[in-house]
Amino acid sequence: MAKPKYRRVIVKLSGEALSGPEKFGIHQPTIDRFAADLIAAHALGIGLGVVVGGGNVLRGAQISADGLSRTTADVMGMLATVMNALVLEAAIERAGVSARTMSALSMPQVCETYERQRALRHLEDNRVLVFAGGTGNPYFTTDTTAVLRAAEMGCEAVLKATDVDGVYTADPKRDPSATRYQQLDHQEALDRRLRIMDATAFALAQENRMPIIVFSILEQGSIANVLLGKGHFTIVG
Repeated sequence: MAKPKYRRVIVKLSGEALSGPEKFGIHQPTIDRFAADLIAAHALGIGLGVVVGGGNVLRGAQISADGLSRTTADVMGMLATVMNALVLEAAIERAGVSARTMSALSMPQVCETYERQRALRHLEDNRVLVFAGGTGNPYFTTDTTAVLRAAEMGCEAVLKATDVDGVYTADPKRDPSATRYQQLDHQEALDRRLRIMDATAFALAQENRMPIIVFSILEQGSIANVLLGKGHFTIVG
């Protein structure tokens, strides 16, 4: 059996992906399929954490444009990530793998509050960690959370799940001549103004020399394939 290229990773999963074919909300068959993919990756013997977004429920930056303060809107967005994390945790647990949701926003009646040493113990106990609540602060995206948690957990890479199989020279959905990069370093990605993550997240990844692997979550088994060096993806780092 092939060995995974990384021993501990964070998967960044957007909230929008959880709505599946719908435009809003939670699509349970999609959740179950993502849970199966995460479990297949975990079965390779790696330490696995997931940072989930909340865009399928609410996007703080958007509703703040309608007059709500950005701080309040971002907190509402963080609460949306907690709902998504609980659904994902439940799907993983139903499949027979131990999982824990940890939120940067303290709500002990709902889930554990994020604390680094406790999170590391969960990883050592072979649990899948689902990180919710963003960083616990407004003005920071879940992309930034993914890189931050990866650094704190001693991860070797961030796997950014998207709806395309890597980073392209242009939008492949609009430009059929666009080509996919196999590998870039952080500075190349910055110089070419490639939208891989938001600026804060990318700067944190560059500072910590954290590889970002961009792949398509739409292909079943894609997380495990990335870990085994199979399939299509782009490595930035």
